[in-house]
Amino acid sequence: MEALIPVINKLQDVFNTVGADIIQLPQIVVVGTQSSGKSSVLESLVGRDILPRGTGVVTRRPLILQLVHIDPEDRRKSNEENVSKKNGRLNRGIEGEEWGKFLHTKNKIYTDFEEIRQEIEAETERLSGNNKGISDEPIHLKIFSPHVVNLTLVDLPGITKVPVGDQPKDIEIQIRELIFKYISNPNSIILAVTAANTDMATSEALKVAREVDIDGRRTLAVVTKLDLMDAGTDAMDVLMGRVIPVKLGIIGVVNRSQLDINQKKLVADAVRDEYAFLQKKYPSLANRNGTKYLARTLNRLLMHHIRDCLPELKTRINVLAAQYQSLLNSYGEPVDDKSSTLLQLITKFAAEYCRTIEGTAKYIETAELCGGARICYIFHETFGRTLESVDPLGGLTTIDVLTAIRNATGPRPALFVPEVSFELLVKRQVKRLEEPSLRCVELVHEEMQRIIQHCSNYSTQELLRFPKLHDAIVEVVTSLLRKRLPVTNEMVHNLVAIELAYINTKHPDFADACGLMNNNIEDQRRSRMRDLPAAVPRDKSLKSPGGQSLSPTEPPEGEFTKAAAGGSQSGSVSEQVDGGTGNWRGMLKRGEDSTGDRAVSQSPFPSSPQRGHAVNLLDVPVPVSRKLSAREQRDCEVIERLIKSYFLIVRKNIQDSVPKAVMHFLVNHVKDCLQSELVGQLYKTALLSDLLTESEDMAQRRTEAADMQKALQKAGQVIAEIRETHMW
Repeated sequence: MEALIPVINKLQDVFNTVGADIIQLPQIVVVGTQSSGKSSVLESLVGRDILPRGTGVVTRRPLILQLVHIDPEDRRKSNEENVSKKNGRLNRGIEGEEWGKFLHTKNKIYTDFEEIRQEIEAETERLSGNNKGISDEPIHLKIFSPHVVNLTLVDLPGITKVPVGDQPKDIEIQIRELIFKYISNPNSIILAVTAANTDMATSEALKVAREVDIDGRRTLAVVTKLDLMDAGTDAMDVLMGRVIPVKLGIIGVVNRSQLDINQKKLVADAVRDEYAFLQKKYPSLANRNGTKYLARTLNRLLMHHIRDCLPELKTRINVLAAQYQSLLNSYGEPVDDKSSTLLQLITKFAAEYCRTIEGTAKYIETAELCGGARICYIFHETFGRTLESVDPLGGLTTIDVLTAIRNATGPRPALFVPEVSFELLVKRQVKRLEEPSLRCVELVHEEMQRIIQHCSNYSTQELLRFPKLHDAIVEVVTSLLRKRLPVTNEMVHNLVAIELAYINTKHPDFADACGLMNNNIEDQRRSRMRDLPAAVPRDKSLKSPGGQSLSPTEPPEGEFTKAAAGGSQSGSVSEQVDGGTGNWRGMLKRGEDSTGDRAVSQSPFPSSPQRGHAVNLLDVPVPVSRKLSAREQRDCEVIERLIKSYFLIVRKNIQDSVPKAVMHFLVNHVKDCLQSELVGQLYKTALLSDLLTESEDMAQRRTEAADMQKALQKAGQVIAEIRETHMW
């Protein structure tokens, strides 16, 4: 058990060298109000005058005090060391038995404790000023003596309420935050110091301790100035725990007065006087109070506390060591051979870029699709669904189809559906596939850009060490992608142009569709012939006189159409019956053709100038909504079915050929040429020094991480030296 406190002291020394607070080590923190006797208690434990003394604010910086017990053999060894460190001058007597060392003075040995006190004052004023300001930067002092027990204590500034001197207005808040910084450590023991001549119920030290140690498992109370209580009063009830109980106990001590300090009264004499006072005033409690009992109690509490904290401390050190090793690996080693380092980084980036596309990367993204998987998604999901959502007849009305058929016939009425109209219309529809195809190229290009950032962040962390090299690589890859984009777009444009260049009506799929369609149309025509009413002769309406009433379904222009056609009897009977609604007459502006009864009594030219309904035959006919004739319906239906059939064939071709073109002209080309492009652009002697310049703080962070890693490794070795049998 006695070996545990030196182990913690070693750990504290290890971590003090790197200036880190990442490990919460067990220690005793002294808390109390200003001038309550905290520093005097510490001096009594040390047995020497080492701390600045006086009235008002004296302790203005945390003092981490390590007491190390040494035996005579260690003292002889230390004297031999002092010979070399003091230029051959051997220090004898009491000066050779005890000495001190500060962390900030490195290996300097102080055998004169007056020098130690002066150094504490000088170091305090260096950071805190020569007035009354405070600082949270600790002073580390180690005392070696055969008259002390192994302890680690922290002396803190006293709790105050009113600022004095050049102290800031929030001095109370600053001191409380400083105190909480140390006592919030769950591995610390709180030594709450309270003066006996004040009411225990108003103790600020116990109040602060209870805020962080609610159940009181790590709080020990010390009552000072027992000899200064009012006449007729004593601290019996307080020391017995009847006023405020404290789990770890309450210990009373008697310190030297300011007069004793001024008269250079030795601490050893003060301890003897204290013992005599306790025997006289509190004989029943004398063996459980006093400075010596306090030292033994603190030593015992600290050892047991260290024993309880050690397993968790060991685990914490091992975890931190692994974390800092990983951090150090990410920073990389300092660059010696710049040429090989540059080539290695370029090759690694190019290989990782290609592996990300192929799906064999070391770091696989789990949050979203990335690399080759996303390109596949663009091809078969985004692009495929977009093409499937394109309506073969979208943007094409029946009037458009009918107009195209008429425009393709010229001045002669057509006996058959003109082929030119089909080609014109199908090209117009196929052209709509170009825009989603070019959008597919753009999406793949964007994903290729995103892969650059993915490789930089997850795969090749070494690039983060060299920001200029990272930027140069991004620029080269972006430039390569930018050069390939117009080539790929041109190829996709050509794929659509190829489909537009030759409408292959002999395509096997198209021929099968046409044969099936013709059979369906013939079946429908026969069905319509069977459905005609039998009561009306098929040729009677053609020979009826002008004044005969017409069927409601028959248009009023029937006779005009017959006369305009010159009595021609070409075509089937059914076509002549329904042909009256047809052709260009239905596209002319008419006045009052909505009244069928009046149309019968009008002359064959209802729009004659004599009736005030002049028609300008040079005007472009405007399509109006009307019922199509059977032939017009048949022609439109034929064209629409042909367009749909051929459009589906072309869409299938485009859906298959565009991804292949993108892979060949963009993705595979970049994969094949990436490394050679990077080497050609960046692997130049003139650029080596500039590209491999580390970021400003990288070297510093690497050094700090290396120091911390060494400290953690050393701490792990120190703890590993402890045998489990020593702990219990």
